[in-house]
Amino acid sequence: MATLLLTILLPTFLFLLVLLLSLRRNHNRSSRLPPGPKPWPILGNLPHMGPKPHRTLAAMVTTYGPILHLRLGFSNVVVAASKSVAEQFFKIHDANFASRPPNSGAKHMAYNYQDLVFAPYGQRWRMLRKISSVHLFSAKALEDYKHVRQEEVGTLTRELVDAGTKPVNLGQLVNMCVVNALGREMIGRRLFGAGADHKAEEFRSMVTEMMALAGVFNLGDFVPALDWLDLQGVAGKMKRLHKRFDTFLSSILKEHEMMHGQDQKHKDMLSTLISLKGTDFDGDGGSLTDTEIKALLLNMFTAGTDTSASTVDWAIAELIRHPDAMTRAQEELDSVVGRDRPINESDLSRLPYLQAVIKENFRLHPPTPLSLPHIASESCEINGYHIPKGSTLLTNIWAIARDPEQWSDPLSFRPERFLQGGEKSGVDVKGSDFELIPFGAGRRICAGLSLGLRMIQLLTATLVHGFDWELAGGIPPEKLNMEETYGITLQRAVPLVVHPKPRLAPSVYELGSR
Repeated sequence: MATLLLTILLPTFLFLLVLLLSLRRNHNRSSRLPPGPKPWPILGNLPHMGPKPHRTLAAMVTTYGPILHLRLGFSNVVVAASKSVAEQFFKIHDANFASRPPNSGAKHMAYNYQDLVFAPYGQRWRMLRKISSVHLFSAKALEDYKHVRQEEVGTLTRELVDAGTKPVNLGQLVNMCVVNALGREMIGRRLFGAGADHKAEEFRSMVTEMMALAGVFNLGDFVPALDWLDLQGVAGKMKRLHKRFDTFLSSILKEHEMMHGQDQKHKDMLSTLISLKGTDFDGDGGSLTDTEIKALLLNMFTAGTDTSASTVDWAIAELIRHPDAMTRAQEELDSVVGRDRPINESDLSRLPYLQAVIKENFRLHPPTPLSLPHIASESCEINGYHIPKGSTLLTNIWAIARDPEQWSDPLSFRPERFLQGGEKSGVDVKGSDFELIPFGAGRRICAGLSLGLRMIQLLTATLVHGFDWELAGGIPPEKLNMEETYGITLQRAVPLVVHPKPRLAPSVYELGSR
């Protein structure tokens, strides 16, 4: 009887054992995290990041592959560092990574996640996104404010001419131009120079402080148990800055609401936003609030100034270092535009080489080398690796654009790769070609992409068309320092100081300043 029982039960036991081991093996396989360096206690991999995390993480790819797992404090962080991995996150699993992880900047400065950039993915975010795409950055809206961009770029060219033989800090002047154009488009006032009042100057200083604070590593974001201590004083500074911002934006909003009652014409984007108050966008009676309006303004100023200005600064630096490319760009501009009038935005689509220059510059010098963080709403699997729920996703935009598997001679400045017949002729920067995503990709792609791209193209074309450039101090082009400093935006470590030499008819600069 015992023998018979053993004969019956043994196969059953063995089957169950094999099944259990198989299930365990599959569970372990599905729970396998992407590879990465061994974390330290408590701090995790934070000590490994170094002063330029985008470069550090890019170097890790050779050891661990194009998808990395890190522990930053107590946070799981996954890094996408190749075209194929980025495409999986932002195309196949895009909805799962459409929200942002908690962070002190969004909490204390961006109206506690009531803005467009950091708002949780959901109904309110979709409302803000729709308002931005339909009313602020549509083709019609961009056309309505084209004259503002033209006038501010014209003012910049006049300042460069007036510099005479004096060297100029090009990045500083370009930044002033971008800030003034955006200020006029957003709130109807310049923030630098003529027309700027004391309020505008205060606002400019606050934007500068915000960008600096946003780039500071805040220990409390990664070790939540220490957040309340505010060991670095970062949260306190953010709260104080937010009060100043809110006071300024509230006063601007109040002024515009008073004017809106007298004049229904939309003179700037804030007027447009005020006119949308009370509109039921989501079908449940919810409408745009004053807080959301202020948060949108804050987003657009902080996201649209340094990014555009630094990109133009890098583009001119690269062209100075590559005189043949500068000559070819100038010849194209002379052929299409001539030397007797300034560039118009309508000319930009007829300048394929200049467009290639800008794409190549985006590739080598993306405005944000690491994407803003995303968070996994649910666990998922990427390339056979388990991505736990709550993981933070960072995309190494800088590394992807220099991946030798995607780009021939990736460290060289070669605009020709984007021209017809080049290996990347069909690649664009608008989020569908994942080897080049300077504005991000997926649902959270930069809402102001179209405006930023126009401003960058217009400024770069105008500076190339209007001037020849020499480096200050007699520095030869091949010796130009191209080191970068890491932050929210990828800035030059050493300012680009140059002598601009006008190359067009004198009347062009007079026309451009009107």
